[in-house]
Amino acid sequence: MRLTILGGGGFRVPLVYRALLADHGEGRVTRVVLHDVDGARLAAIRRVLADQAAGVPDAPAVSATTDLDEALRGADFVFSAIRVGGLAGRAADERVALAEGVLGQETVGAGGVAYGLRTVPVAVHVARRVAELAPAAWVINFTNPAGLVTEAMSRVLGDRVVGICDSPVGLGRRVARVLGADPARAWVDYVGLNHLGWLRGLLVDGRDLLPRLLADDAALGSFEEGRLFGPDWLRSLGAVPNEYLHYYYFNRETVRAYREAVRTRGAYLRDQQAGFYAAAARPEVRALDAWRHTLAEREATYMAANRTAAGDEAGRAEEDLVPGGYEQVALALMRAVARDERSTLILNVRNRSTLSVLDADAVVEVPCLVDANGAHPMAAAPLPNHAVGLVAAVKAVEREVLAAAESGSRQAAVKAFALHPLVDSVAVGRRLLAAYRAEHPELAYLG
Repeated sequence: MRLTILGGGGFRVPLVYRALLADHGEGRVTRVVLHDVDGARLAAIRRVLADQAAGVPDAPAVSATTDLDEALRGADFVFSAIRVGGLAGRAADERVALAEGVLGQETVGAGGVAYGLRTVPVAVHVARRVAELAPAAWVINFTNPAGLVTEAMSRVLGDRVVGICDSPVGLGRRVARVLGADPARAWVDYVGLNHLGWLRGLLVDGRDLLPRLLADDAALGSFEEGRLFGPDWLRSLGAVPNEYLHYYYFNRETVRAYREAVRTRGAYLRDQQAGFYAAAARPEVRALDAWRHTLAEREATYMAANRTAAGDEAGRAEEDLVPGGYEQVALALMRAVARDERSTLILNVRNRSTLSVLDADAVVEVPCLVDANGAHPMAAAPLPNHAVGLVAAVKAVEREVLAAAESGSRQAAVKAFALHPLVDSVAVGRRLLAAYRAEHPELAYLG
């Protein structure tokens, strides 16, 4: 099979290739085509992949191109991992939002809206080229904001685009570990939107083990989400939220921690990855070693500002420092479709009738049965009342982003900012849009 990776010069591409190297099953990927608009980044990542493939006799062949159409022709699967505006754009998103006293995280709050406004037009263009040049291909979307971008692409590709995220997988794995359960045997009752979901149960042999966890302060304090949210709040919810809900439930504390930090997360990654790409271009440097070192630092500092805001001084557990998750989900999804190996995965797909609070075309993040015909969302209990308002409000924001991207309407873009639960003022929404348009040439299409 031929796999095309859009954003092929991206830092996390070696995680995907590593997973491919470990896959020796029938119908495996034999050719990988990397596409990126930045030729220097492509060259650096190709060096890393070459180091990974050394000594592996059946390693998938790798080629690279900056021509989108060339990359898509003949693809069986397309991984879309583009980052419009790069990490400099992410850093600007954070800086502009924090200047207004609101959150600028890349998928949440004002930053997520800005990133979506930049990304959706490009993602839709990609979807149209896929439909034209590789109509039989399946698209697996990695690009953030994953639910929003997947919904935009689904308007062109229907159910042949599926969004993935490793956050629900990591959460389910941590909860199972604390409870002494095998994650492979546990059913995770998880529901919501991308980066806005709740683990409501963990069933093993038909028995829900979550109540036992919620009743145990020591157990709740032994993993990341328990320390982030605190035992009392988790018991109040009767669920364990996705880590990104910390931005909602402890917004003031998180904004303060971001403003007091030496650098925002986007600025840190921008500087760190610039160092990696510069090092990987030097012939005397083994690119794979430079990548591994950079990845270890990246994982260790993940959501550091949130842990500071929560007073969590324990740091990340050693098990959570091992990278990997989203590429394993993508590979499992690809295998299930290509080989008809039925699997159950938490994915971003069109809602159909899964959540009654949303319409059929809204992309949600829920457990799905995956087979040769794609990903099928499974029936879920209704959202609890505390989640209904957040899910509906954030989906309304996403719809305004889609409307703005389709029409170029500045009015819709202002609505997207102003209606977000973490932006508390229409006036702030207007100033945010003006500031982001000044920062990002990609937003010139907005009125």
